[in-house]
Amino acid sequence: MKEHEFIKIINSTLSDNSYLGDDCAYLADFGLFVTHDTMVEDVHFSLKYASAEQIGYKAVVTNLSDLASSLAKPLYVTVSLSLPSKTENTFVEKLYQGINSACNEYGVKVVGGDITGSDKVVISICAIGKKQSDYFAKRCNAKVGDVIVVTGTHGSSAAGLKCLQQDIKDDYLKLKHLKPKARFDAIDELLKYINIDIACMDTSDGLFDALKQISENSGVTSVVNFEDVPYDKQIEKFDNFKEMILTGGEDYELLFAMPEELFEKLDKNLFVKIGKVKNAQNLPVIIESKNLKTDEIMQLQPFDH
Repeated sequence: MKEHEFIKIINSTLSDNSYLGDDCAYLADFGLFVTHDTMVEDVHFSLKYASAEQIGYKAVVTNLSDLASSLAKPLYVTVSLSLPSKTENTFVEKLYQGINSACNEYGVKVVGGDITGSDKVVISICAIGKKQSDYFAKRCNAKVGDVIVVTGTHGSSAAGLKCLQQDIKDDYLKLKHLKPKARFDAIDELLKYINIDIACMDTSDGLFDALKQISENSGVTSVVNFEDVPYDKQIEKFDNFKEMILTGGEDYELLFAMPEELFEKLDKNLFVKIGKVKNAQNLPVIIESKNLKTDEIMQLQPFDH
């Protein structure tokens, strides 16, 4: 899908697009952050590999991840469903058991929604969170001299999907795809020390895409050492695991650009430094590596559902 082209059209068509551009919109009048994501059967999930309960859980968590990337405290979600006429009652019950499980885990309430008919299952969720910091995390906040920092491991969700598709036994990787976590644990740690606006977004569309988005919105170049990017060793079973690390989507980890003095205060079990922000060059992202060839890097394709 030509997502970025469509976004440009939307931005140029709206008379006021000032709220667009980040994972969440901040409504200053209310002190609230709002985000909205949609999951479509056979695009974002397959009923062959995921249960209704897993789909419901993931649909909530993927939205909450956007709130985490904005330093917001999650409060409410609304859930809209589009369902085929043949949908069984038990499917809806299991779906909402998954939704309820995620809401209980993150202290969130379902406050409304809608149900319509459709050829396939579509789940559309709006998540609302409260401002809890005097500082903001936005894609445009990366500054020359900042360090590039990530949470968690990268490529595991893409590897998990491959395990599901090819019936490979690896329950750990499969769960990394089917049951992601929103990284509020890292945000809670960051909020203890943050004293400046920073750049942040989640890696739902892959680490490389998040690096590119932050770099382009901030007018800088992100220089990353590939060997510093953390990943689960079991993904090495796949020939293209290096590509998975950079462009595999749906890990829902967090990417930051922040001053090094802030990073030094943070728990290194939660935050890992992988690079530095430099003056804008010909490319928004430069991957330096001893083990990844330049032509391999240049051929990387962004994640596409």
